[in-house]
Amino acid sequence: MAGHSQFKNIMRRKGKQDAIKSKVFGKLAREITVAAKMGLPDPAMNPRLRAAVIAARQENMTRDAIERAIKKSEAADGANFDEIRYEGYGPGGVAVIAEVLTDNRNRTASDVRAAFTKSGGNLAETNAVSFMFDHTGIVEFDAGVASADDMLEAAIEAGADDVVSNENGHEIYAAQETYRDVAKALEAKFGEPRKAAMMWKPQNTIAVDDEVGEKLLILVETLNEHDDVQNVYANFEVSDALVAKLSA
Repeated sequence: MAGHSQFKNIMRRKGKQDAIKSKVFGKLAREITVAAKMGLPDPAMNPRLRAAVIAARQENMTRDAIERAIKKSEAADGANFDEIRYEGYGPGGVAVIAEVLTDNRNRTASDVRAAFTKSGGNLAETNAVSFMFDHTGIVEFDAGVASADDMLEAAIEAGADDVVSNENGHEIYAAQETYRDVAKALEAKFGEPRKAAMMWKPQNTIAVDDEVGEKLLILVETLNEHDDVQNVYANFEVSDALVAKLSA
């Protein structure tokens, strides 16, 4: 998780912003369409769709673009996307999970396998590494919405399992069964969060050296840049020196 989080920040600093934004919008639109198709096309009544819309707003996706993606779910000739979770090992034996939405399983499987192989890792069977992660809900707020103590108190009252607060903001974790209620209670108190979604949280992280870390970050980048890949999770941490080097 730490490696993934650090690398996301590096990506945003390095340029190619227009291309990155276009790709992000495409993935957000796909998630909105799939979420609307699987449930009601109303974010207030469909938690997954609401999470997708919140993510889209955070990326400054326009209201019209969001509504078009929702309406696309009702189109009879719209593409049908399969949800697949790929699991494998990256360099250094690091566990990696990639969540995808694809309209072509064979193409995506081949591309994901190639990314793992090229990095020196290998794609494994489903459930090969997910036991090292907790499938949990996360709700994020900017640091300014509350003090660490106030957020902790509110999160405990709402039924959350854990809270991490620092200068980057507040991360509140909740079990899959209670996540929706926790998110709703915190939103009522602090306003719309910057993120509310299910994620794979590593139970432990592995500190890797800079050589392995750079290979892992390239693997994460390759997966993230694939149009079908929605989320990538991994259980490694990289050094501040490597972050500084790649951010330069």
